[in-house]
Amino acid sequence: MATDKSTTEYNTDSTHNSNNHHEITKNMSHEEHSAAKAAARFGYGPLAHVPAGDREAAFGGEFQPGTFKSVAERKFANPAPLGLSAFALTTFILSLVNVGTRGITGPNIVVAAAFGYGGLIQLLAGMWEMAVGNTFGATALSSYGGFWISFGIILTPGGFGIVEGLGGEDSAAFLDSFGIFLMGWFIFTFLMLMATLRSTVAFFFLFFTLDMAFLLLGCGYLARDATGAPNPPAIKAGGVFGLLAAFLAWYNALAGVLDSSNSFFLIPVAHFPWSEKGRAAAGKDMKGTV
Repeated sequence: MATDKSTTEYNTDSTHNSNNHHEITKNMSHEEHSAAKAAARFGYGPLAHVPAGDREAAFGGEFQPGTFKSVAERKFANPAPLGLSAFALTTFILSLVNVGTRGITGPNIVVAAAFGYGGLIQLLAGMWEMAVGNTFGATALSSYGGFWISFGIILTPGGFGIVEGLGGEDSAAFLDSFGIFLMGWFIFTFLMLMATLRSTVAFFFLFFTLDMAFLLLGCGYLARDATGAPNPPAIKAGGVFGLLAAFLAWYNALAGVLDSSNSFFLIPVAHFPWSEKGRAAAGKDMKGTV
């Protein structure tokens, strides 16, 4: 009788995963093994990235909010850390401007990073996410790459004439238009946020803080102060959430870069207790107490 190919792959992967688990734990004492299992529930320790079945659990370092096949099995590098790093740096620079760091008020310095790193490089990372079969990663990274390119187009001094065509950067028409632009990205980011609810804490809070940044910045441009300028408290609050999003993006990127070949440790990503990995870990603990 012919053997189903998917069944064969599943059995092979399960055997491989079991062997990986055995290799890691064979020299551990009972106490060390128990501690490693407990740490794995929070995405930390030597068992954190050992899959329970033929698929990996949700992991921000791979920009995957659900179960997935690792890119290592496809002989491709993981494009997620590159895209996350491009997003993080550009967001970091703009957010520092928004909070008024060292008296800088104009976003001109962001334009170069928006085109070259946050835009082009992140867009390319999104295209590679398509190549490795990650729909979420391709959608998110490509879209935010497009955001930074469009942001650069809007604010290029004298380049595209968008600001001037709306009456200048202080005009109500431009401020309203830019606020609407940001609110559109708030809606898109909220949709992406919904896809992270069963992943990890680090992954979820990346999109939560980014969503809050878009909301506050959009409100800052639409609900202006008495002088007609963007609302300073809202813009600064948006900048603070932007900074948090930038550091969380770097954190998730680092989680995707670190492995046993280049680091002595892995960083925790904290799986939600209702996620697949969280429930699997809770089930193992329940069995261990019976």
